[in-house]
Amino acid sequence: MTEAKLPQVAKPKSPNPVRVMVVDDSAFMRFSISQHLNDNPDILVVGTASDGREAIKLVPQLQPDVITLDVEMPHLDGLATLRHIMKNFPRPVIMFSSLTKEGAAETIQALMIGAVDFIAKPDNRLDIRQVMDEMASKILATAKAKVRLTVPQQQATVLPTSSLEKTVSPYLKTYPILFIGSSTGGPGALNDIIPALPANFPSPVIVVQHMPVGFTRSLAERLNAISPLKVKEAEVGDKLLVGQVLVAPGGFHMVLDEADRISLNQKPTVHGVRPAVDVTLMSLVQHFGKGVVAVILTGMGSDGTHGSSLLHSEGGYVIAEHESTCVVWGMPRSVAEAGAANAILPRPQIPRAIERAVRDYASS
Repeated sequence: MTEAKLPQVAKPKSPNPVRVMVVDDSAFMRFSISQHLNDNPDILVVGTASDGREAIKLVPQLQPDVITLDVEMPHLDGLATLRHIMKNFPRPVIMFSSLTKEGAAETIQALMIGAVDFIAKPDNRLDIRQVMDEMASKILATAKAKVRLTVPQQQATVLPTSSLEKTVSPYLKTYPILFIGSSTGGPGALNDIIPALPANFPSPVIVVQHMPVGFTRSLAERLNAISPLKVKEAEVGDKLLVGQVLVAPGGFHMVLDEADRISLNQKPTVHGVRPAVDVTLMSLVQHFGKGVVAVILTGMGSDGTHGSSLLHSEGGYVIAEHESTCVVWGMPRSVAEAGAANAILPRPQIPRAIERAVRDYASS
């Protein structure tokens, strides 16, 4: 049954509020989300659905600008619902995920399918106000995001070799470090780029994706399953190795220590996030100078601009993702406007551009 009753809108709305549909199997969460979002004058909840089947029926009727979608639902789960929405009614979708290992893995898969962002469910009802404030902020930020259905690697094409069988070797500094920074829309971008790097790629790879605790490990595991390179969540003391991709863990800034090994800290957030792209990239430049190739992918804000500017001034190479393929053209735009980008490229061209930049450095 379609839910006709919604919490009363408490405040006058702006002339063109962002229209939101809330999909969650919990009546309490549907009520709470709707109530909190409707308190924002720039957001209007136009309807709710208790499962994926109901959501699919309501989307063409309600025409929401943004959908919040629970990952774990009966009848038709969040992933199946998302695939249908992205194929038939593409629009920004924000996933609402549990903090369980299964919930994190499904959330990463949703982001690779085409969801623009996610919110982690609170551990208890006392934290819901903070979570709802975060949701409102993300809804407003992603309302005009560019969305597209991404067909992720299916189980049948997962690489047969385990991470233990993938070849890694010491880094001899003949080639530059590859650094990749991303935020909103980043998991989908990483899904396109990391698996496209060959098994014999000659540089260590460092990735910083804005993500909270509990989700970066699932991201690394997913990328490892579909990539020729070994991908793992970084740990204290990890070496930089050829053939390996290290993903900064959620909730920690990642830098290099005096021995060029991974060090993690929980110093204050930078640009409101931890891990921050700038923190890691500036550490890499301090250790390797121009011997870094940096790629700044889709994301909100300006994280990565300071590090890219420093690298550019040192003679390093910076690639910014082109607006045409970004979910949100914020971080790459900031790098480009700062004059710190050597190349501004759509996503499909980035893997080969990375390989060229790495070869050019080695031959210079």
